[in-house]
Amino acid sequence: MARVVVNVALKPEILDPQGRAVAGALGRLGLSGVIDVRQGKQFIIDLDGELEGERTELMEKLAGELLSNPVIEDFTLTVEN
Repeated sequence: MARVVVNVALKPEILDPQGRAVAGALGRLGLSGVIDVRQGKQFIIDLDGELEGERTELMEKLAGELLSNPVIEDFTLTVEN
C-alpha cells in the first residue's frame, strides 16, 4: 500500500483573506508575534500497491490539474510506501 499526501496552498503572491482573518483572530485571542497565516488544504490518498513509474507521473498530473488550481496554488506531493 502507498499513501500519497498532497498539500495545496495559495501561491505567495496571492492574497489570502482567510489567512489574514485567522491571523487577526489569533492576535485578539492573545497569541502575540503572529507575522502571517496562510491557509491550505491536504489530500491523503491511500492506494493499493506501490506508487512508481507511470502511476507516479499520473499522480503528479492529477495533483497539478485536479487537486490544485495551477494558476493560484502550489502543491507538494509526498509518498509513504
